[in-house]
Amino acid sequence: MTIDTNSYHFKAEIKQLLHILVHSLYKDRDIFLRELISNASDALTRMHFEMLTNRDVLDADAELALHIEVPEAAEGEPKRIIIKDSGIGMTREELVQNLGTIAQSGAREFLSRIGESDMDPSDV
Repeated sequence: MTIDTNSYHFKAEIKQLLHILVHSLYKDRDIFLRELISNASDALTRMHFEMLTNRDVLDADAELALHIEVPEAAEGEPKRIIIKDSGIGMTREELVQNLGTIAQSGAREFLSRIGESDMDPSDV
């Protein structure tokens, strides 16, 4: 049995990384939860934008939702937090770009796209 694998090199956008280090480091070790919820919110906002501007591609009646589950763990098992959203998702190329670059912000690119359109960002 052979498994196809791809290797990708990580790179860092230094200016963005420094901004994150200066403004986003908290002593709270659970900050990852805020980040995951923020990412889900961004995905929902991007999906809403696409629904408003590109109805031919996406289901205009799709439910936009964020679900947070904390299932009971059996004794001795690790506890889990499950965060699911029905946001825009990512293509393979976006996964490679966004997960392969430290401090890469898809949200920054999305806000730039809104700025280039005739939409009011508050409508999204």
